[in-house]
Amino acid sequence: MKLCILSGADVRRAVTMAEAIQAVKGAYIQLSAGQAIVPLRTAVPVQKQEGVTLFMPAYLSASDALGAKIVSVFAGNLARGLPLIHAVVIVLDAETGRPVAIMDGTYLTALRTGAASGVATDLLARPDARVAAIFGAGAQARTQLEAVCTVRSIEKVWVYDAVTERAAAYAEEMKTRGRPIPSAIAVASSPAQAVRDADVICTATTSTTPVFDDADLKPGVHVNGIGSYTPEMQEVPAETVARARVVVDSRSASLAEAGDLLIPLKKGLIRKADIHGEIGEVAAGQIPGRQSGDEVTFFKSVGVAVQDVAVAAWILRRAAELGLGIEVDL
Repeated sequence: MKLCILSGADVRRAVTMAEAIQAVKGAYIQLSAGQAIVPLRTAVPVQKQEGVTLFMPAYLSASDALGAKIVSVFAGNLARGLPLIHAVVIVLDAETGRPVAIMDGTYLTALRTGAASGVATDLLARPDARVAAIFGAGAQARTQLEAVCTVRSIEKVWVYDAVTERAAAYAEEMKTRGRPIPSAIAVASSPAQAVRDADVICTATTSTTPVFDDADLKPGVHVNGIGSYTPEMQEVPAETVARARVVVDSRSASLAEAGDLLIPLKKGLIRKADIHGEIGEVAAGQIPGRQSGDEVTFFKSVGVAVQDVAVAAWILRRAAELGLGIEVDL
């Protein structure tokens, strides 16, 4: 039995951000249409290393994509000079269950998470959005900016990180990426400076407290909250959530894991009924997106395996066309 192995470099060559956004949008539509089987992910805490390993399977029946991701998030890795996140994705033949590929999932995780915000920004942000603010300066923050710039003509970017040196390094790196990312990228001295003029905000941190103040937001801003993925983590103020049109990637996953929603729920600031719907419903035209230029919109993503499986299936098809990867006998 042959198994294709794709490296991180192969994954990068096989898919663009625009293609990943397209794949994730299709996956979200299938998820909201009941055409996906996605068990809640299984988390295995590794407390002595400040880490957690997540097991995330999914099957998309309409596109016949089957697979799973194993992803580890170990906070201590940064001090070791290692990435915060490591991951692998396995793709299975949906007809036989046979493993057909294993690929690096570290970049794929950042890519599909960025693509999720790309889908949401395209559907919910003001069409004339020109200024973006990025919270965090890690791998996720890089693909967040790339995705937002793919779907909106961003002219100015503010980046804020608790470690100023990280934000400065991020700004210098992203300035060299070229279009669609603008060269006008500045390090904010405070969260207020970062969000004051922002039309689109992406939070990509591991914070347990809000990273900006609700009072500092301009009317009509769109917020993508992607960093918090446990009930205790919170990046977006409860006040913002309470007044925003809230759209999620998955109702069940968000209500089980998203501190950005669970904390306001416990405080009585919002009800479950205040969640407008899933992004797949907006993408399919089943429910409306933004209703006015001054409305605040909030996309909360905890990440669902349909994203990984859909993008991995795209990568595998493209890799075959380009002759990428190596084949081994199992």
